[in-house]
Amino acid sequence: MILLTELHYHPPAALFAELQRADGLLLEAHEHYRKQTFRNRCLIRTAHGVQPLTVPVIDGNRAGKVSVSEVEIDYRQHWIHRHWRTLQTAYGNSPYFEYYADYLHDIYVGKPILLFDLNLQFLRLLLRCFRLTLPLHLTDDYRPDYAAQPYGEEPGLLPSPARLADRRDWLTPKSAKVAEPDTPAASALVRPYPQVFGPGFEPGLSVLDLLFSQGPAAGAYLR
Repeated sequence: MILLTELHYHPPAALFAELQRADGLLLEAHEHYRKQTFRNRCLIRTAHGVQPLTVPVIDGNRAGKVSVSEVEIDYRQHWIHRHWRTLQTAYGNSPYFEYYADYLHDIYVGKPILLFDLNLQFLRLLLRCFRLTLPLHLTDDYRPDYAAQPYGEEPGLLPSPARLADRRDWLTPKSAKVAEPDTPAASALVRPYPQVFGPGFEPGLSVLDLLFSQGPAAGAYLR
């Protein structure tokens, strides 16, 4: 199965459950940018409940008319400091935060110009953390329906849509305060695991929540 998806900012853990079953990864690189999605935000759990972390983009109100691979990050806002301090506060006492912290921090301070490049760097790191060595490709153009327009020959990818699983916009934050994937099936892909803040298990959080809690054993909680 080739998994087709948009690039997320620290995506929900359910995506990695799907990636564990995939033979390859095809990233949507030619869609128009969409606001209020996981493309530039993630959900984490803090002492005050579920909280979104949002990467600001330049001309956000007009970004919807721009290709997702051309959207620039707005570094005039001090969002890196806010995100990093929030992650430290939320997960500093988790078992594996320090194990991964330097790798994440190096990407942040590198300040990629494009949101697409930031997300891609984080994705490559997360794939290594989960020991997933999937062939990774970018789309050549935008196609709303890959079944109607079979993907052309490209090394490592199947031309037939039969094994192409289109997961674009499969996971969407319903609101800034609710960490709940759009589909019940997505929630079932992640087994409950001990989270830093409770009580109870909160589904739909960024994969960072699982990784900081379980470290190298995180994959065992993905169904």
